[in-house]
Amino acid sequence: MIEGSDEILFCEETPDAPSSQRGWRVLIVDDEIDVHQTTVFAMRGLQVLGRPIEFLHAYSAAEARTVLIAEKDIAVTLLDVVMEDVDAGLSLVRNIRETLGLHELRIVLRTGQPGYAPEMDIIRDYDINDYKTKSELTRIKLYTTLTAAIRSYNQLHTIAASRRGLDLIVRGSAKLMAERGINEFASGVITQITGLLGLPPEGLIIARRNDSEPLSTDSLRIVAAAGRYAGLLNQPLTCVDDAEARELLMRCLSEESSVFGASRTALLLGSSVGIVMAAYLDSADPIGETDRQLIEVFCSNIAVCLENLDLFSQLSVSAYVDPLLKLPNRTRLVQEIDHRKRKIGGEEEILILLDLDHFSETNEALGHHYGDRILRAVGARLSERFASPVLVARVHGDTFGLLGPLSRLKYHDVTELFQEPFDLDDSEQMISATFGSVLIFESAGDGSETIKCASIALKRAKANGRGSVARYDREMGIEVQERVRLLRNLRSAFQHDRLFLCYQPQIELATGRIIGAEALIRWKTESGELIPPDRFIAIAEYSGLIVDIGQWVLRNACHRQTCLEKAGFTGFRMAVNVSIAQFRHPQFIDVLKQALADTEINPAQLELEITESMAMLEPDYVIGVIRTVKTLGVSVAVDDFGTGFSSLSYLQRLDVDRLKIDRGFVNAIRSPGQTTECIAQTVIQLGRNLGLTVIAEGVETEAQARLLKQMGCHEAQGYLFARPMDSADLTPWLEARRDTGCPVDD
Repeated sequence: MIEGSDEILFCEETPDAPSSQRGWRVLIVDDEIDVHQTTVFAMRGLQVLGRPIEFLHAYSAAEARTVLIAEKDIAVTLLDVVMEDVDAGLSLVRNIRETLGLHELRIVLRTGQPGYAPEMDIIRDYDINDYKTKSELTRIKLYTTLTAAIRSYNQLHTIAASRRGLDLIVRGSAKLMAERGINEFASGVITQITGLLGLPPEGLIIARRNDSEPLSTDSLRIVAAAGRYAGLLNQPLTCVDDAEARELLMRCLSEESSVFGASRTALLLGSSVGIVMAAYLDSADPIGETDRQLIEVFCSNIAVCLENLDLFSQLSVSAYVDPLLKLPNRTRLVQEIDHRKRKIGGEEEILILLDLDHFSETNEALGHHYGDRILRAVGARLSERFASPVLVARVHGDTFGLLGPLSRLKYHDVTELFQEPFDLDDSEQMISATFGSVLIFESAGDGSETIKCASIALKRAKANGRGSVARYDREMGIEVQERVRLLRNLRSAFQHDRLFLCYQPQIELATGRIIGAEALIRWKTESGELIPPDRFIAIAEYSGLIVDIGQWVLRNACHRQTCLEKAGFTGFRMAVNVSIAQFRHPQFIDVLKQALADTEINPAQLELEITESMAMLEPDYVIGVIRTVKTLGVSVAVDDFGTGFSSLSYLQRLDVDRLKIDRGFVNAIRSPGQTTECIAQTVIQLGRNLGLTVIAEGVETEAQARLLKQMGCHEAQGYLFARPMDSADLTPWLEARRDTGCPVDD
């Protein structure tokens, strides 16, 4: 049973999250219905690693075995120990590992009878990942447990996928690569290596003739360059400014061995037919042993691949071609939709998705080989019936996509294909399908959004009964249309000065002294309605409008700080939130410099706030921008700290000045000694150990402020001290507290 009333931070919905992104599948195995219902209710709306949680249910160990055989990609099972038998859960654990061979699946045992199965014995004797009593699993602990298990599953799954990817490289056809040059092959190598290591596609590859010519930087030519090296293609190695990179590559070639440094890596890619190649990567962190082994296997095959430069072309094609049916895949379909949307004029285009009825049941009953024969037969008939300009694609599983002009794609012609049996080599079978469609110009957004709209129509058709047809309409797309409407209104509001800033004061807990404020953007419509930021900020980021809005916020906040400074509030710090879109913008530093110059603000009184999750998204790039910001004298804070799962070593590399405790952790504080305060206390101690100032947001009660102060938190903001106020109210509020501040009782 899930007990307690812990507050949980719900993840914000990402507007451009791909519709095809499946949730993490979690199997609840328990003979108590209440446990199933309570678990699902407690986790409702939560996301892990940006993906929702989907629950499957079994009410006995026997039923769980059936589910595990039938269903794929189950990440975690929450397993009761005692069900139809006293050891049913433990027997199922052995069955999962030894019989079913599900080694990536994470198992969390839950028991209401802790005395029956001692925890140490269970952990020692069984291959499980966690063991909890049901009374332990409060809402936040359940979320933490699931998050840890899913992260572990994702890592194992990624490693397995990498191994499969390497196997594909080894076994891939080399036919088309002969038509490509060495430059394109080398570019593909960078793509593959960085993808396997989870690094940005950045690096360079050098090549030389494998002859008697002495090894020198002049004899080495750059045949592939990506990221910050992009401008060096076809140049000699001497053109690389980084001396350490040059030396590492020379060492790699002279020693004829890959070199793994602390933050730099040089890989010997092998030699063949007179060519020797080596790759250089900025690896940021040391490459682990497992990744080294995978990369060494990859590199050992490059020599073979070089004999037929067909390989990379095949790998590139495989990114857009379904390996089973040799049809365009979902990625290619998205690309083609985007291309056709950009065309001006011409006939209206339609996307039709068709889903084979009862395919899963057939696949499971008769085997995957039989299911593959069905898919091949359907794909062949669709391709035979619809030629260019109609694109036939396999979107996923048993779902196919047809994209083309309305005159070439009529429902009758598509449905008619399923009126005759399909030839499955030695037999014939009738196959039915359900259809959903959308006119591509009726869908907002890119090709992924268009597929999402067609998927909405397909779901509506399935709800009407197998074999049905449905077309996307306004009612189905109300959410998309609302997003477009909101974005249009936001653009208008920005252009007509209906956005404004509020300022929430920040205080020093030890003295109660007012030390600064955070600038917060607000939007009031012409009718006087206040639109909350959580409704429009994500839309602004999705559309790119956040760059212009962010520049406006920065300049106005700086101007307000200088006005307060002139009014006698010296040393007043102004905190401004910065989005990842602003950080990514090539002119961000220039915009910051111009704002500093135009407003004449003291850079030391300006602080930029970035979220922890944003800092982790592109770590090397963000670290570089932060370093540049710091050279200007501006400080940097990490907002929402504790929600992004960043490592200690990464935090040290960020070189920030302040950690901001997320309001979710502040809300969880109740009274001294309770576990709900542990995360806040940990963040505070971490910040102090690193020499960083720690500020808590969302402080609403004196008890919270008092406990934060006792924990050693330096600063705070929240309704206890002041609500956000506009510029007209801020100055008199500060004036009234010029001498007294906002004292916090011990």
